[in-house]
Amino acid sequence: MFKWIKQQLRIKAFYGTSENAVKTQIWIAVSVYVLVAIVRKRLGLEASLYQILQILSLTLFEKMPILQALEASDSQENLVTDLNQLILFDF
Repeated sequence: MFKWIKQQLRIKAFYGTSENAVKTQIWIAVSVYVLVAIVRKRLGLEASLYQILQILSLTLFEKMPILQALEASDSQENLVTDLNQLILFDF
């Protein structure tokens, strides 16, 4: 079980060192993992759980439906050029 937690939950550091603090943080991480897995299954998303968590962490405070945020990230990955990118040589 501990090996699975280390591999899947990606807890970088514990904010508290007491037994209760560590258990609380592990349960929160497991809960988030399960909720994201449920969202992935219900929305039929192809992205990995890690990719979905990255997208959600970037769009955390934006007011938009989750599906819209996840679809927007898919379309942005498919873009060849970044529109905000400055063009050094415009021949």
